[in-house]
Amino acid sequence: MSTDESQDIDSATTAVQQPDNKTRRYDRQLRLWAASGQNALESARILVLSASATSNAVLKNLVLPGIGHFTLLDPATVSAADAGNNFFLAGPASVGKPRAAEAVPLLRELNESVQGDAVIKHVDDLLADDDGRAYIRGFSLVIAHNLPTSSLDSLSRLLWEDIGDPPLIVVRSAGFLADFFIQFHEQCISQPHTDETPPSLRITRPFPALLEWARELDLDNMDPTDHGHIPFVVILVRIVDDWRREHGGALPATSTEKQAFKAAVRALRRKPDEENFDEAEAQAWRVWAEPAVPSDIAALFTLPPLSGADAPLSETTPNTAFHALLRALAAFVRSERGPGALPLSGALPDMRTDTTSYVRLQTIYKDRARVEKALFGALLAEECPDVAPHVDPEELDTFVKNAHHVRVLRGRRWGAWAADRAAVASSLEMVPRETATHLALNALSTLLNEGPDGSKVSAEALTEEVQKVVGEGVALPSETEDAIGELARAPTAELPNTAAFVGGLVAQEAIKMITRQYVPVDGYCVVDLVDSWTGLVGR
Repeated sequence: MSTDESQDIDSATTAVQQPDNKTRRYDRQLRLWAASGQNALESARILVLSASATSNAVLKNLVLPGIGHFTLLDPATVSAADAGNNFFLAGPASVGKPRAAEAVPLLRELNESVQGDAVIKHVDDLLADDDGRAYIRGFSLVIAHNLPTSSLDSLSRLLWEDIGDPPLIVVRSAGFLADFFIQFHEQCISQPHTDETPPSLRITRPFPALLEWARELDLDNMDPTDHGHIPFVVILVRIVDDWRREHGGALPATSTEKQAFKAAVRALRRKPDEENFDEAEAQAWRVWAEPAVPSDIAALFTLPPLSGADAPLSETTPNTAFHALLRALAAFVRSERGPGALPLSGALPDMRTDTTSYVRLQTIYKDRARVEKALFGALLAEECPDVAPHVDPEELDTFVKNAHHVRVLRGRRWGAWAADRAAVASSLEMVPRETATHLALNALSTLLNEGPDGSKVSAEALTEEVQKVVGEGVALPSETEDAIGELARAPTAELPNTAAFVGGLVAQEAIKMITRQYVPVDGYCVVDLVDSWTGLVGR
């Protein structure tokens, strides 16, 4: 090896930067939600009401991935029961001391980069004045565990008054049963991480470089090796181009035409083992079943912001950037300068081809994606001139790459579903065990509001409360008796295994809400660790 070659290798080796401590610590989760998600976590401020075992289990799963700041608000002192089931207390030494103040130091030990504090107050004290209500609204997310029904109702109403209020996660548990619900006005998701709708490859709307490649193929005189490595995308573009010339520009529509199209793919095969042509035939559905704009995305084009259809977008409008990007996306689809479809993501699926062909295909897709991203940016500036300068370039890039998957979810206030007797009755028929368990937890919350020590709780009282919700003439399913029996047996018991399981579930949903990635649960998530199942009601 020459000296010059050795120096080149040394330079290349030393140029590789070692990951910093933060990257090494969060490596696995960065693969899930990337730097943008991690930054959102580190910027978040979480208010948790109650320093119970379940609340602390939730916080454990938020502190470890690096939440920015948490506040534990709890007026209670540590009881002997707390010392026995709460791993974030110092055992018997904590008994009689403020529960929140005892838990915070042990939670912070999990991650020195996370800030946390304890507030020894009841949430009702904050709800009683304007300063307290403003304090609650200043958090990114509020999580409440086993809050009295009266307090919970006031809190949920407060956080439902304004569309800019933070989401609220309501968690309830007793013994081996639990449920939780996410109250939010709107959740705009650019990265749902779902493969339900594969991105378009523009086979029926090829851009110039792709169409040129397909047309330049000399299929009759091509080298057999090269013929067996033509990417299926190029094969389909070529056959679509030929088909349109022979059918007046129309695509296959009837079953007969679709079979004839697939036969045209098979006719080009030279050898039985050309897997790229098998792949092209298997992917032929894209020719007649790949819409320019999926219907769920098209529906977003007419979805007004929560602030109102006629209200102008501004920096203070909730989810301003996202709704501006949606307007630009609608303009992109309509624009004569555009392809009449959603912008290319630049991503390609794996396929049967050689490295040279795949790299060439990847290059032309990425080049075209850059062109369309530039057009999208120009249309954003035209459609929303006041907002466009404030849209983060990274947010724009993420939106364009995921334009075929973006979601806008509209939520409901906690407790609204149970007030709809028709919906509850229907749910009792469709998912009796999930509905029965949820209604039993509702009844337990009502009774504990009257007697926090559980003295008002009995199987008869729980049954009576459930019957009030569904109506006197409605028969309760047998599953109701099972749920009520479990709650009556241990109305105030908080078990470590239930706390750990529910804590993991709730923390996962909290991360979805904070990062605005992945799709949160829709409805009340019910957990039964007696029979080991989870389910949803009130969707």
